[in-house]
Amino acid sequence: MTDIQNSRPFVLMMSEITVDGKLTLFRGASSKILMKYMSHESEILLHTTRAEVDAIMVGSRTIAIDNSFLTVRLVKGKSPLRVIPNSRADISPDANVLSGGVPTLIAVSEKAPVENIRFLEARGAIVRTYGKDKVDLPLLLHSLYEDFGVKRMMIEGGPTLNRQMIKARLIDEIRLVHLPFIVGGDDTPSLVGGDRIESEDEMVRLELKEHYLCGSNLITEYKVL
Repeated sequence: MTDIQNSRPFVLMMSEITVDGKLTLFRGASSKILMKYMSHESEILLHTTRAEVDAIMVGSRTIAIDNSFLTVRLVKGKSPLRVIPNSRADISPDANVLSGGVPTLIAVSEKAPVENIRFLEARGAIVRTYGKDKVDLPLLLHSLYEDFGVKRMMIEGGPTLNRQMIKARLIDEIRLVHLPFIVGGDDTPSLVGGDRIESEDEMVRLELKEHYLCGSNLITEYKVL
């Protein structure tokens, strides 16, 4: 591993997931539809986890669909830095991550139009460039560690960001909130998207650390090997 990979935050991926591995009811649907079926205890766990980390990251498509605030609300604690990889700096002006009095870092590429960057900065966002054509995730995490003091980060991403982070070997642990539903659908987003693998050698290997009930939901926690 390179120095830049070593100098990065510890990263936890946390997500709700159905029995058949889906994140939403169908492609384009908000994950909030399924999240409302989480037990109250699981909601507390989610917000407690947010309060325990220095930063929380989601992809720009998740922001467009869910429009979450990504703040700590159900427990006492400080809301973490919100981090959004968004190559072209084209987040909607109505995005809730541009409000709420919590710092937001928008990570863009060199292809981001200047007017988009200026707009985001005018809305109070911190905008930094990481990468030429798209956001360089290892570089972003290195900057979070070195420049923003982020030692622990969680991601509540969709399948695209989850795949990119796993492929770049930037995930240390995974925590899943299992929902007792089956939704089906060939194109319904699952935990990890992207291209299929071609052999068992490409499988990402995990080690089960914990499993427990949180209200009515099973929680599983894995170490990424």
